[in-house]
Amino acid sequence: MSINFKMIAKTFYGFEDVLADELLNLGAQKIIKGNRNVSFFGDKGFMYKSNMSLRTALKIIKPIKEFRFKDLDDYYKKIYEIKWEQYLDYSGSFLINSVVFHSKIFNNSKFTSLKAKDAIVDRYRNKYNKRPDVNSLSPQLKIEIHVNKNLCTVSLDSSGESLHKRGYKKFNSAAPLNEVLAAGIILLSGWDKKCDLLDPMCGTGTFLIEAAMIARNIAPNLNRLSFAFEKWKDWDNELFEKIEDSVKNKEIEFDNKLYGFDISNAMIRKAEKNIKISNLGVDIEVVKKDFLSTKKTDEDKLHILINPPYDKRITTDANELYKKIGDTLKNNYLFSDVWLITANLEAIKSIGLRSNKKIKLFNSNLESRLLNYNIYPGSKKNRA
Repeated sequence: MSINFKMIAKTFYGFEDVLADELLNLGAQKIIKGNRNVSFFGDKGFMYKSNMSLRTALKIIKPIKEFRFKDLDDYYKKIYEIKWEQYLDYSGSFLINSVVFHSKIFNNSKFTSLKAKDAIVDRYRNKYNKRPDVNSLSPQLKIEIHVNKNLCTVSLDSSGESLHKRGYKKFNSAAPLNEVLAAGIILLSGWDKKCDLLDPMCGTGTFLIEAAMIARNIAPNLNRLSFAFEKWKDWDNELFEKIEDSVKNKEIEFDNKLYGFDISNAMIRKAEKNIKISNLGVDIEVVKKDFLSTKKTDEDKLHILINPPYDKRITTDANELYKKIGDTLKNNYLFSDVWLITANLEAIKSIGLRSNKKIKLFNSNLESRLLNYNIYPGSKKNRA
């Protein structure tokens, strides 16, 4: 019988509700939203499935022990007491990543990791007269330690590399849009997949590829080369393949159009290559065009996602660019539901449109806003 255990899915600020909904739809139990994370319960198969399927998760970790400690010796002792041999042979390798908040005992994360490493190595030496190696490149076990004051949580990283690394983005730009951020924005935007979707400043195609996977219900991490749990002692390849087949069987068809513009030939070529690599079976068209010179020619509903260039990539004044974006939307893109992500909180005032929603997010380390504009003829009272 499968045993359920606690897991924690890490995410970006602002995506906690979306991630909780994803977990609920996948079948997770005891879902609790935190700050940039959501905890839940499931079995080993669910851990495999959540790593494969969650669009807004950056990592899935498995807590194995939580304790309070009085001093440095107490911390060492309680790390030492964990039965590490259940998770790793003495011939294996490990890596520790620590995060420390408000601790009077530890003033930096490196010392926290070093003390834990000493405890783990000493346990193996005392039991087997042998010890596992520390490997920073390709460890068999990735250990996460979180210290807040005198409370320590020790977890195993089941994902390995961040889950935003889907495997399709081989060609990038100077300031690429993170895949988890893109997927989260699409889900926050409420796109119903019943209309076409446009990214008028598409760069290397991240919004379009993530939208295609959402539209077809394709798990985002099916193309990843590996997950950290594949190196664990309890790795079950047969179970993994069953989960993988089950996930693939839930894919659906999508008949609407996804398309993008970019003013750069180089970006269009990169987007085309990434789209080809993704092999999603969806009509995705990218064309070299200046969005500010384009026009929507029908009254069909259109969903628009915009990630305007950062200031360093803008050849004109940022305020002027945002004004032109607003004018283009207002005059040329009627019957459109527009969602725009920006870290330029000053320039957004020049767009000249009243937003229906403003959602605080972070693009990399930059505080940003996701804004929604409904473009329709006439006044708001005549919208219907």
